[in-house]
Amino acid sequence: MSGKDLRAEALKLRPKARAKLARELLVSLDGLSSSDLERLWIEEALRRDEELDSGKARLRPAADVLKRAQARLV
Repeated sequence: MSGKDLRAEALKLRPKARAKLARELLVSLDGLSSSDLERLWIEEALRRDEELDSGKARLRPAADVLKRAQARLV
């Protein structure tokens, strides 16, 4: 299964299951070295920057994002 397929399947989970999976994935990163973590964050920042430059992603005000996230919790 590709990463893209795995992501699609994970997003089908109910919110609580996704949150549990997210926690478990984050805990699994605890064993990484500082240099590995730094490299991963740099890769992620570059990926996000490319998405913005290409128009695949767009910026939204933080207040709007938080409002939407709070509405999803209800």
